[in-house]
Amino acid sequence: MRRSFLAASAAALTSFLLPRRPQADNVRRLAVRHAASGARFEGLWHDGRLPDPAAMAELSAVLADPGATPPLAFDPATIDIVWKVATQAGLEGPLEIRSGYRTPQVNRRAHGAGDSLHLRASAVDLSIPAARLALATDAALKLGRGGVGVYRRRSFLHLDSGAVRHWSDGAGSGADPQAQRVERS
Repeated sequence: MRRSFLAASAAALTSFLLPRRPQADNVRRLAVRHAASGARFEGLWHDGRLPDPAAMAELSAVLADPGATPPLAFDPATIDIVWKVATQAGLEGPLEIRSGYRTPQVNRRAHGAGDSLHLRASAVDLSIPAARLALATDAALKLGRGGVGVYRRRSFLHLDSGAVRHWSDGAGSGADPQAQRVERS
């Protein structure tokens, strides 16, 4: 009895002391390229339990718009939304980021809203081929997380980890005339 108790205690202690291995089922990989800077990230950003701190630091630098230095630490919840939308919509290759973290000066030049979540490193504008935009929009709306702005004229989605809401530039079919325009990207 005492021997089995000691063995169980040792196993429990070892599980806390050894580094955690990624959960293969939930490992999250991402490939992104910032359209304006050309900066890239490709690799594991989440081990299935937690975001990887080194990968998040690298993503934060890649997702910062040119002139937005030093970059803020990007919100992992936003990265998770981007990853889930891309996965569910079957988007491949490096995802093209039009805009990520912005300083107030960069945000003014981009004609962003004064309270834009881009200012808090909690929003991205993701270029999506026109043929896949409806599918990606549907995936984003079904998540029921954060803000979803659909810009059909310029073929991109704004995704953020703020309050659940959506809006559209009104171009093309499926535009919601009731959607409140909360944030301009």
